Amino acid sequence: MRVEHQVRAFEQVLNNYDGVLPLHRFLFNYFKQNKQMGSSDRRWASRYLYSYFRLGKALSKVDKLKRLAVADFLCHDTTSLVIAHYLPDLEQSVNLLLDDKIALIKKVYQSFKLEEVFTFEAELSEGIDKEEFLRSFFIQPDLFIRVQETHIQSIINQLKANHIDFKEVSPTTLALPNGTKLEQVISDARLYQIQDFSSQKTGAYFEPNKYDYWWDCCAASGGKSILLHSLEPKIELLVSDVRENSLNNLQERFQLAGIKKYHLKVIDLLQKNDQILHHYEFDGVLLDAPCSGAGTWGRTPEMLNFFEKYKIENYVKLQKAIGASVIKYLKLGKPLIYMTCSVFKAENEDVVDYLIKNFDLTVERMELIKGYNNKADSMFVARLVKNKLTLQDQA
Repeated sequence: MRVEHQVRAFEQVLNNYDGVLPLHRFLFNYFKQNKQMGSSDRRWASRYLYSYFRLGKALSKVDKLKRLAVADFLCHDTTSLVIAHYLPDLEQSVNLLLDDKIALIKKVYQSFKLEEVFTFEAELSEGIDKEEFLRSFFIQPDLFIRVQETHIQSIINQLKANHIDFKEVSPTTLALPNGTKLEQVISDARLYQIQDFSSQKTGAYFEPNKYDYWWDCCAASGGKSILLHSLEPKIELLVSDVRENSLNNLQERFQLAGIKKYHLKVIDLLQKNDQILHHYEFDGVLLDAPCSGAGTWGRTPEMLNFFEKYKIENYVKLQKAIGASVIKYLKLGKPLIYMTCSVFKAENEDVVDYLIKNFDLTVERMELIKGYNNKADSMFVARLVKNKLTLQDQA
């Protein structure tokens, strides 16, 4: 039977996955090493794996394949052989609204609890609608691109010509189906930046001025720096990260974005960097801090199963240490933009509270940007302004 063939492929991949690599990278490597799997096998195995992990810890005592059928039913509006085989009475309901499908699953499995999808006891940031947040794990996030207003019509024309569904979510942002092969659709990669919608919204907190000197201290591949530069092209940038390979990616992205005026350094912010940065003073610092990434788990649902709670405390220590390390290089009256893609209060409001109490900063504003209603990630952002010299500065 075809369903047995698909199930074997699913179980084979699942049994080889240990959570060390992100699922998408693991699948790429796995399929490359197992070329006997045809395109249909790869497509269905990928769909089933992502569906399965989106269920989190719900129905953990139910047979694995029945759990898969429940997950696939909740995550998709098209049927599958697994749904037809294990949930035949519900197959015709696969295109119902998510709330209706959840209600049907609760009738079949009375032990199903939505709160067991995301089981972490850590307190969530203020303003999160827990039930909406939990439901969002059954919905694949969109792919978002940021486009200059002068180029957006050209992009739209190319998408229409290639029959790609899209939605205009802001004057500079388009949402597309996840997995869209943009390089096959848009002729010039310089016309757009791939960036989550919530990540784009953090730019409202930057407020750069002409000729400012800003430091993106955990720059990774440079997404926030490119956003900053788009808001004010006449700024100077220092970009740094502890990972040299990330900065190599950043340089490629900067070249496409047309950013030429910047300085680049490999810096470990957990070490003393006075010899490297002794003469630097910045008009703004972007701190997109290393974090649990819990606000992005809609894209990486395997983390619902593999993330361990103790890591939150480790990230909090790291966030506080990095914040303490960079504040001394910030000019008086200038902003530190603290950001995470976490939904945990300990990584967000609690770190901000620590920074303002220990380094004489003032919170101008902060928020958890809730992406779960927009098929986007959720992000935390705070704008903190340095008030006066601290003891650390004077030392």
